[in-house]
Amino acid sequence: MEANNKREKPSLKANEVIRIEADAVLRLCDRLGPPFDNAVDMMLSCRGRVIITGMGKSGLIARKIAATMNSTGTPSIFLHPSDAVHGDLGMVQKGDLVIILSKSGNTEELKTILPILKRIPVRIIGIVGNIDSLLGREADIVLDVSVEEEACPHDLAPTASTTASLVMGDALAIALLQERGFTPEDFALFHPGGNLGKRLLLKVEELMKSGNDVPSVHQAVPLKDAILEITEKRLGATCVVDDDGILVGIITDGDLRRLLERDTDMKNLLAVDVMTRAPKVISPGILASSALAFMEKHKITQLIITDENQRPAGIIHMHDLVEAGLK
Repeated sequence: MEANNKREKPSLKANEVIRIEADAVLRLCDRLGPPFDNAVDMMLSCRGRVIITGMGKSGLIARKIAATMNSTGTPSIFLHPSDAVHGDLGMVQKGDLVIILSKSGNTEELKTILPILKRIPVRIIGIVGNIDSLLGREADIVLDVSVEEEACPHDLAPTASTTASLVMGDALAIALLQERGFTPEDFALFHPGGNLGKRLLLKVEELMKSGNDVPSVHQAVPLKDAILEITEKRLGATCVVDDDGILVGIITDGDLRRLLERDTDMKNLLAVDVMTRAPKVISPGILASSALAFMEKHKITQLIITDENQRPAGIIHMHDLVEAGLK
């Protein structure tokens, strides 16, 4: 029991790990300057492909950097060094740019592929933990991600070094994003299945009920007919139109409940007597996310979509927007 009480608390070790890795990242700020700017310029001017490679843990970080660049406007390919020396170097062509991640900069794979890359030829950016290494000497641009210590207590397992490489890769991706003027809309195009893509791409016309599915009654019909239309179309509301089919109002379930609270005799009422005049409307080209925000702002659950002649073109329910993953 006494030995157990002296055991260092895991949270204390975790605190040390986070501090070591945070310090490693902060030290990168002092190593940017011209090498980083030149790397960004080299990537912007690349007319070929950006190929990213690394072995072991560096390879895992390289995969993530490639994924980040692909989603932020810099098309990239991950190349596994072992596969490279067994034929996949054939994917590298003159004019491409290769980013190599390595802590030591002296792996056997590097000793094999660097001379071939030079012979193709391609430009090389090295993200390296040892600038006095083969990669440090052979790369056209060297980004120094060396660390004073790993978070591993034995200074063996790549921890701070991989974090530093990851952050340097993110810094490159975001700097390139800014230089290219990459917008949230561009980002959404590459993420159509994600929430951001839906918020920035999905339009009301893609979700709204249209044609015969739009509940609609003439303003002069008995209220009973309006109730039947609401029930049949199952959207909790109906549009009310005039002789020209122009929208003049809306009747909702809420309107009917409020009517019952003050008047139980509804047999002589017409739709025009109950409808809410000048209902909130939007156009079909509006983003669905904007429609959702509009409905939340005005505390309504149905929204009518009108055409250029102010006729009902569709209707959308809050549930349609929620089911589309917008909320």
